[in-house]
Amino acid sequence: MTQDRLKKLAESLDILIEKDDLKAKYAGEIAGLRSAAACEIHGICAAFVANINALLSRTRVELAPARFLPENFRDEEPNLLQISVRGRILQVEFEAPERLISTEHFRVPYILEGAVRSFNQELLDREAIEEQLLFFCLEKSRNLWRFFDGRTYQTGPFNQEYLVSLLERIL
Repeated sequence: MTQDRLKKLAESLDILIEKDDLKAKYAGEIAGLRSAAACEIHGICAAFVANINALLSRTRVELAPARFLPENFRDEEPNLLQISVRGRILQVEFEAPERLISTEHFRVPYILEGAVRSFNQELLDREAIEEQLLFFCLEKSRNLWRFFDGRTYQTGPFNQEYLVSLLERIL
């Protein structure tokens, strides 16, 4: 009987190696998705800045950092993007949640979480920084960045239209 148990244990250990390899492969795929999502949100911001700057004649909107490559994504700490114009600031911060995929703060599964803050000097003087949550969601039809306003429960895609609405509020 001991020999049979040893044989079953050996088979279970061999299967365990396959499971661990699959988990490691999946974690690598999520890491790649996170890096691509970080580049995607920078691309959305960069396109917004370029489009608005093309229409401006007396000032410029700045994006920091100006470039964002996949290797710039930091999985273990917050990543920060900032759009600014004449003291008006949109700040985008995001990081990886503790789990590979989470639903802790948003009902749709996500792999990156953060916040979008918008403020100007008047709001800072009143200590009234506007903040909305931000998630890179894995949805059935596609993966995308979504914002969530905890005060109004409004949610939607993080896109140029959304950035326009945020900047309009702090002018």
